[in-house]
Amino acid sequence: MKCPYCHSNNSRVIDTREVPDGIRRRRECNDCHQRFTTYERVAGINLLIVKRDGRREEFSRDKLIKSMRIACSKRPVSAEKLEIAARDIEANLYTMGKGEIQSLAVGRLVMQHLQKIDEVAYVRYASVYRRFEDVSNIAEEIEHLMEQKRREEAQKNQIPLPLDEE
Repeated sequence: MKCPYCHSNNSRVIDTREVPDGIRRRRECNDCHQRFTTYERVAGINLLIVKRDGRREEFSRDKLIKSMRIACSKRPVSAEKLEIAARDIEANLYTMGKGEIQSLAVGRLVMQHLQKIDEVAYVRYASVYRRFEDVSNIAEEIEHLMEQKRREEAQKNQIPLPLDEE
């Protein structure tokens, strides 16, 4: 590995750790004795996103995070939560094992994550993703979200039945 300080190709690995995206290696140059960090990641397949109009575009994690940031603007959502969601969405896309994925599938994954992170951001994103025509469409989506929330709350409040033990 080339040293970023003296440009020597003579370095050694001091420490290796797994990180969510790959492997992190701490190195030391044998010539200038400076330390530096490198990251290794498995090169994934080029993932193409098929847009609604049929265009194909290379998957961009930055674009994914940017769209979630827009939905979460002025909301109490940390950059770390968006980064974790983006990592999870990207992993889901690659595990599909396809070279091309419909943009609608990406949108559904984003909505699932935003619903867990922040409901206002979810509605904002859904309004663009589902192309709401008027306020009644937004009201229907909010009602659907509230009904789902009520069901989850009712499920939490249920007392589990004792199992018959013999």
